[in-house]
Amino acid sequence: MTAQPHILILGTNFAGLTTARLIREYAKDKVRMTCIDRKPYLTFIPNIPIEVWNNNNPESELHLPFIKFLDRDDIDFIQGDVQEVDVDKKTVGFKPVERSGSAIEEIQYDYLVIALGNKLAFDEIEGFGKYGHTFTDTYYGDKIRRYLHDGGYKGGPIAVGSDLFIQGKSEKLPDVPVAEAACEGPPVEISFSMADWLEKRGMGGAEKITMFTPAEVIAEDAGEQILDQLLPMVQEMGFGYKANTRGIRRIYEDGIEFTDGSSLEAELKIIFPNWVPHDFLKGLPISDDQGFIITDLHMRNPDYPEVFAVGDAAAVTVPKLGSIGHLEAEVLAKVIGKEVGGYVPKKEIEPLKFHLVCMGDMGGHKGFYMHTDEWWGGETSILKMGYTPHALKMGFKAMYYTLGGKIPSWGLPLSESIADHTII
Repeated sequence: MTAQPHILILGTNFAGLTTARLIREYAKDKVRMTCIDRKPYLTFIPNIPIEVWNNNNPESELHLPFIKFLDRDDIDFIQGDVQEVDVDKKTVGFKPVERSGSAIEEIQYDYLVIALGNKLAFDEIEGFGKYGHTFTDTYYGDKIRRYLHDGGYKGGPIAVGSDLFIQGKSEKLPDVPVAEAACEGPPVEISFSMADWLEKRGMGGAEKITMFTPAEVIAEDAGEQILDQLLPMVQEMGFGYKANTRGIRRIYEDGIEFTDGSSLEAELKIIFPNWVPHDFLKGLPISDDQGFIITDLHMRNPDYPEVFAVGDAAAVTVPKLGSIGHLEAEVLAKVIGKEVGGYVPKKEIEPLKFHLVCMGDMGGHKGFYMHTDEWWGGETSILKMGYTPHALKMGFKAMYYTLGGKIPSWGLPLSESIADHTII
């Protein structure tokens, strides 16, 4: 390894940006760092629905340019599209994408951090391009905004839910639960907040909306205690609810046909797809049978110890949730910092401890808050609804933008403490 190891981070959205900045904090000047991403900004995906309901183009509010923050930390940035990873040669092939026609180039690393997220497999859902909607990026957010506010929506039934998630397998992975939907906080949040949007416009409410899931129960990762509160509430509010669909077979003009043979009538179909690893990660010796990156709970690959993964690209990240990616980033940064001599911990670095933190909008400046580790065998299980969760959700965005993704170690715990002990 070189005197000043080169750390290469692939991907600079939530997990990648936070990881890069935390590595610099813990590794100090002991390393040289480069980030590669196909765009020079972060998309603040969790707040897309709020912009849509308020008839704001999400592209104008939710693209955070991050190069100035990387510059402050002396981290180089390449605007490129990753093409291949060679873990034996310790190289990554990428294509510069600022202008079309670029040739593939190669860059070497001493440490590799894979934070590329996943491919959202809308292209595997028949009829989605013509009949489907979603909130997974600002393009789709603006598309549904125009549909709702410019007269496209005629007031018919609405279906909101997920396709079946295919989780990877490997004997080298730690024991983690198996999920049948990648992340179901968004379908629950959108159902709640859309009901408020409909009511304010005299177009009905929850009775117009059916939540569906491929699993036996929606939001399975919330744990039994929260679901025992949430599911009766969903029914009392008037939402439709359909479980165990086993996935989406096709979308058509008037509804959705599911893998189990059933169907739902719907004018508006809001879909969250299967999350699939990028093609160039499939079949690598660091990947599971689907292409997710195998790591231990220090986010390190057991066979290639110079390779790490965080966020949705990591096989252990289940559900595919931003708060888990943040926890992973802190663990990974400490591990590398210690290894290169920039960080001297007072005790052994603890492995990742899973817990779910989810703050969702319910409309009317109210929100819901979930904090649980029950799915992973823990005893924490907290569900709150009111004004505080919404305020915390908006406050997190403001803090993230101000600090450029470098959330202080006390940031999330403080939010959790406030939400855990507040009933307003």
